[in-house]
Amino acid sequence: MTKPAIQAVVDQVLAANKGKRVVSFEYEGKTYWLKQTEQLTGAMRLLKSQPGQSLQLEIATLQSLAQKGAPVPELVAFGDNYLVVADVGSPVNHWLDKRSDSDMQAQILKDSAIGLAKLHQKGLAHGRPALRDICWKEGEVSFIDFEANQKDTDIEKQQVRDLLVYIHSLYRYIGPHPELVEPAICAYREAGGESLWQASRVRIRRWQWLNYLIAPLKTIGGKDLRPVYWLLKHFASA
Repeated sequence: MTKPAIQAVVDQVLAANKGKRVVSFEYEGKTYWLKQTEQLTGAMRLLKSQPGQSLQLEIATLQSLAQKGAPVPELVAFGDNYLVVADVGSPVNHWLDKRSDSDMQAQILKDSAIGLAKLHQKGLAHGRPALRDICWKEGEVSFIDFEANQKDTDIEKQQVRDLLVYIHSLYRYIGPHPELVEPAICAYREAGGESLWQASRVRIRRWQWLNYLIAPLKTIGGKDLRPVYWLLKHFASA
């Protein structure tokens, strides 16, 4: 059987980049990313095991999620030690760092929230939808690095966790600016996420007492602690 034209390019990239974890290349005007099995050295061989198995699991996950209609990068080629996906743009947190205008950044944030709501409406969960794991390109949102197990028995619990992680990430990268964060959360709710937002509100109610302890740290705490204050405040004031 004749190989697809892109496979010949992939073979060339593999030969020229042996051992490199991730490299990008161009083909017919489009960008693709080649990811190879992680090459472990020294103590990392003890800390991480079976990198080849991890890569194959990632391939299987991309295939399964694509079949379910999830917005994931297109898997265009793969083998025993590599996979190739189409480029899906920069992570949302990178767009916040770029010199794009504030209106565009606000739209990207809303798009990311709507994308998460649509993912949840498909009965799926991400596991850790921080802004660095949500990519945006020309109005299209894609998710990378899924961690959820997608079990039907606990999918709502995972989706609630998704939303809490997402809101925490908004405040982590944007800072204490509800005027920027709240429109994104509203976009999630209006795109079909209202019931999960309400479930998140109920779940986090028992943790509101924490704000009395961390309020003094809301401006001086660590980058992961500060957003907790604003996450709790969002649901407390809603």
